[in-house]
Amino acid sequence: MTDDSITPAEFHAAGGVEGWHVLYGGVQAHFPTASFAHGAALVAAVGEIAAALGLEPEIDLRPEGVTVRSSSLGPVQGIGTSDVELARRVSLAAGTVGSRPDDTRLHTLGIAVAQGEGADTQDFWLAVLGYVRRNDAVIIDPHGRGPRFWFDEVRSGATGRGRTHVDVAVPNEHAEARVTAAVAAGGRVAIDEDAPHWWGLASSDNHSVDIAGWVDVWDGK
Repeated sequence: MTDDSITPAEFHAAGGVEGWHVLYGGVQAHFPTASFAHGAALVAAVGEIAAALGLEPEIDLRPEGVTVRSSSLGPVQGIGTSDVELARRVSLAAGTVGSRPDDTRLHTLGIAVAQGEGADTQDFWLAVLGYVRRNDAVIIDPHGRGPRFWFDEVRSGATGRGRTHVDVAVPNEHAEARVTAAVAAGGRVAIDEDAPHWWGLASSDNHSVDIAGWVDVWDGK
């Protein structure tokens, strides 16, 4: 089938993809299962669907469930019409064995490496992590096991200490609840100018975390 590029907003408007969300790395869904064997049977069904569509999604199998992630067009948010078809067929297959997607269990992690003006530490991180370059700003685990790293230039003039923080992407309707829980656990909201797309949080000791729910509704390509 022809695989045309689509935006996250177009993916969600396609229909038949309820419970799937566009987070860092592509479209994804989590299907709770009754056992490891139940999950393995679902993985086999996903494999057949993916082969028929010519796709190679990432699949995480655990005793409590199966997570499927697909980005048919590649780099960063490269999703296409075939991802819509994959999501529809996988949801139907999961439904036949009584499993429905549970988006409360979805999130992806990213590490934002804040660098001083003119600094470039990507080669260092590639070396210590064994990652590969995805594009000029992002490096990834080639096996899909670790969080993505992206690099952000800070122009404050401060030097001598890294200013790295964690990014947490969740389905947009769950982002504010995650922020509320973090504040109740002793954190504070440091940046909220772009809420409800993302919030900058800080722990009581100023560890930085961004909660991003914007990916689902982002309308750029």
